[in-house]
Amino acid sequence: MASSGCLRLYCPTVNSPLSLATKNALRNKRRTVLTVLSIAMSVFILGFLMSVYHAFYISHGGDDQALRLITRHKVSLVNPLPGSYLSKIQGVPGVREVMEEQWFGGVYIDQDHFFARFAVEPEKLFHMGAELECPEDQQKAWMSEQTAALVGRPLLERYGWKIGDRITLMGDIFPVDLTFTIRAVYDARRNNENLYFHYKYLRESTTVGRDEVGTFVILVDSPQNVPRICRAVDALFANSSAETKTETERAFELQFLNYLGNVKVFLIGLCAAVTFMLLLVCVNTMAMSIRERVKEIGILKTLGFSQGRIVGLVLAEAVTISIVGAAIGLVGSHLLCQKIANGPMEFADLKLLHLPVSVVGIGLGIAVLIAILGAIPAWAAARRPIVECLRVVD
Repeated sequence: MASSGCLRLYCPTVNSPLSLATKNALRNKRRTVLTVLSIAMSVFILGFLMSVYHAFYISHGGDDQALRLITRHKVSLVNPLPGSYLSKIQGVPGVREVMEEQWFGGVYIDQDHFFARFAVEPEKLFHMGAELECPEDQQKAWMSEQTAALVGRPLLERYGWKIGDRITLMGDIFPVDLTFTIRAVYDARRNNENLYFHYKYLRESTTVGRDEVGTFVILVDSPQNVPRICRAVDALFANSSAETKTETERAFELQFLNYLGNVKVFLIGLCAAVTFMLLLVCVNTMAMSIRERVKEIGILKTLGFSQGRIVGLVLAEAVTISIVGAAIGLVGSHLLCQKIANGPMEFADLKLLHLPVSVVGIGLGIAVLIAILGAIPAWAAARRPIVECLRVVD
């Protein structure tokens, strides 16, 4: 029965290579399904982790972000800087604009309703962040009213706000409750869930930190001048009572991940572990399947099939199973990335999280590697003498 099944399965006049690969894969449906699912789950985890790594450490927010620097206190972000630093930073060659920015914190309703709240200089914000899109009439309304607020559209939609609504933030860092009127809504590809309000409103509402600033946002004239300007700004305040650390906006954002530990090493280590387990389990499963067919390979050699043809048929089957599993896993990674990107911001801005083409290529490449390694026993069996193959007991 095994011999006749093998003859029907591999008849070259009836079956195409793809058909042969598909029929071979479906001979043991349970094993094939479990192999596909194991590959899919492993590639799903690997694809997502690599996408997160790409979003944090490889991708960038665009040309506008490359022109922005953040100056903070050298010791800690908690320590403020003197407001008088602004004019000195403005005098550094290559600096186009400097804006004061203060994290307000505060509580809206309760601690579960978290979003970023910044006090800024309204007349400079849209110049500093050219990627912010807001109707001109709304911009003017926000700038002309000291108690006005500018909010990101996702934030507006989440809480059901509309222009003209009044909201109150209860102070925690600053001992003052501030009430705002929503006058403008902005759209952006990233950092689109913030609330911005007038720094002057905060200064006039409390005496705490009135002449101090949390950070300075610097707009430079060219990305090539970034290293020089960082050094020049920090040199201005070296050996002062409030020394500074100036870095790119991207580097400033990534430092918040450091509170969770060495995220980069964690992601790399986890990706390596998943890849190793994927290769170990799936390659072993495929190899076991092929080793069970040594007698059939002997029959094929008896019928005149060449060694290359036999290995090609087995490899086609292995590639089919691996690619199907990898494709399912990558689709799952893509959907998860979309879900997170469209969700609310938490500890990091993941609005640009997506499944990069490079990650897709790596996932499919690993699937092909699994197929090649899993098909090695077929190459070894195809080299064995026919009599030796036929002696193998199933």
